[in-house]
Amino acid sequence: MTVDHAPLARTELAGLLTEAAQSVSGILTAEHPTAASRSYLHPVLGALSAGPRVACELNDRLEEFVADEPRPATPAGLFTLASYASALGWLTESLAELTTSVDQICTRVGIPTGPPDPAIAAPAGVGQDSKFDFAVSALELAAIRTAAEAAGLVPGDYVEVLSESLLAASRITDACMEISSGLREDAQYVLGEATDHVWIGDGPDSLPTLVRSLLARMETAE
Repeated sequence: MTVDHAPLARTELAGLLTEAAQSVSGILTAEHPTAASRSYLHPVLGALSAGPRVACELNDRLEEFVADEPRPATPAGLFTLASYASALGWLTESLAELTTSVDQICTRVGIPTGPPDPAIAAPAGVGQDSKFDFAVSALELAAIRTAAEAAGLVPGDYVEVLSESLLAASRITDACMEISSGLREDAQYVLGEATDHVWIGDGPDSLPTLVRSLLARMETAE
């Protein structure tokens, strides 16, 4: 027997988007214990551990949302569905890229290391002739050597894999911040409409924020 349910109110729809935004932003504050032998992975382990769980939770909520009777059919409901689905797809893609980056780092550290990089092993700061454009103090060099030794890497290789880890962390951070911000903007749009007539125009402004962002990314990639 099918039980009919009234369409979700705009406040409930906005709540779904706001909760999703909070879940995504929570990925950025997640912590994960890091062994000294894997300290170069510390920047990404929090997101790597929390991200898949958040994606699964969002997917479950999305399935519940579309399974409701009646299924989302109002303009506000369809707008919310498009925003939510875009956020989930974007997050899943970003987490896949993060996983690939971490796999590459792990593969790299498994390759036999070469001689220490003179720019890192030297006791003085890094000068203009180095590939780095910043000065490194003796204390920082000592910390690098200590961390590299614990990881079983020469200092130069340690700095390189740590840099790759920091870059991957920066990418997932940017993605999560943009996804979370877009969800909040869409929630405010759904909530702020005086009527239920949202997402009925033909112009790009009638699309959810995340959909417009994804379209812009696709155009840039082309």
